[in-house]
Amino acid sequence: MDELRRTYHHDLDHAKDELVRLAAVVTESIPRATAVLLEGDLEGADYIIRGDDEIDARSMDLEERCYEILALQAPVARDLRQVIALLKMVAEVERSADLLCNICKAARRIYGHELDPKLRGIIARMGEQAQQLYEAAIESFIENDAAKAAAIDDMDSYLDGLQKQFVQAIFESHAAGRIDLQVAVQLAVVARFYERIGDHAVNIGERVRFVVTGWLPEHKGAERFRHRVEVTGEIPRIPTGPVELHGTGAADGVVGDDAG
Repeated sequence: MDELRRTYHHDLDHAKDELVRLAAVVTESIPRATAVLLEGDLEGADYIIRGDDEIDARSMDLEERCYEILALQAPVARDLRQVIALLKMVAEVERSADLLCNICKAARRIYGHELDPKLRGIIARMGEQAQQLYEAAIESFIENDAAKAAAIDDMDSYLDGLQKQFVQAIFESHAAGRIDLQVAVQLAVVARFYERIGDHAVNIGERVRFVVTGWLPEHKGAERFRHRVEVTGEIPRIPTGPVELHGTGAADGVVGDDAG
């Protein structure tokens, strides 16, 4: 039994270290992608986009490692939470890397178009805040710090505010004729990419809190719903029992128009 526990902790520590390494790559790539966007660096854009394949491969390997831990070690309680949280975090990191690639692709689409100082300033601040969020998320993971993890959501509010400022500045720049519609659309999408990177950092923080305390944000909503049902007698909108399907072809194994 002691040998099994040692093997479990060795495998888990190795998996956690790999997650930290992957997250560090993403964290370091945030200012690089921002520079690509601001400087029109096509070579830098290609470097980040091509590097995403390695992140995808390493993410898949790490997921497989987590599945092996679940299958071979059968962890329970907090040990189980750690492995489940790791699986969720891998997806958050991998998706964040995809978003950085998307920023670089947008930079290629608007290559050669000048951005006014206000737009450039907000882009720089969004990049800085997204990087700070990711650094805080990974620090909370390394330190198992639930308090630091909980603070990430408040930090993300600032990034959300920057996104709104940026969209307003895009409208103003387009109305003044400084950027055309295509550039305006690309920049609005870029703002969303930064905002989503922040959301992924928040999700990592929530998983840290789950490991340390067992808390998840969904618990609040579930508790509110149960209380509402008890007080008002509200009938759940989603069926809880068997559902009969009529007229869809599902009973015959045919679903939608693609069934052949």
